[in-house]
Amino acid sequence: MCKSLPGFVVLLAAAAVSYSIVTGGAIGLSAALAASSEAANPNLPAQTSSARGVTIKVTPKNLASNAGSWEFAVVLDTHSADLNDDLVKSSFLLDGAGGRFAPAAWDGAPPGGHHREGLLRFKPISPKPKSIELQITRAGEDAPRSFRWQLE
Repeated sequence: MCKSLPGFVVLLAAAAVSYSIVTGGAIGLSAALAASSEAANPNLPAQTSSARGVTIKVTPKNLASNAGSWEFAVVLDTHSADLNDDLVKSSFLLDGAGGRFAPAAWDGAPPGGHHREGLLRFKPISPKPKSIELQITRAGEDAPRSFRWQLE
């Protein structure tokens, strides 16, 4: 029995790698985004907004003052229509003092499909504000989706 255990572990690892390749690593990306988000910002919880058949979940990932960029893990889900949002054009970060900042980049799934996830990156705000609000405007919706966090 002990001699077959290492073989089973190798087989199990190979199956996990194969599954990751077939699914495009989506499971691994989700787990990596969640784990790093919790470590970098343990006091800033994920927030979710559901409207018009689309759910958006946003988790602050790295908002350190010395970070190269501020990152938000964003997940969009629907069962009704393709998710064609251009998050670089439709998102803004507000600093609570009237400042409005456009994203520097979206590193994630391209437009289309019913599930998208990735990182929305912004240039760090200096000095670090007391609160921030991420707004995502979606076509056909009356108001932007709003996600707010207190930083101090």
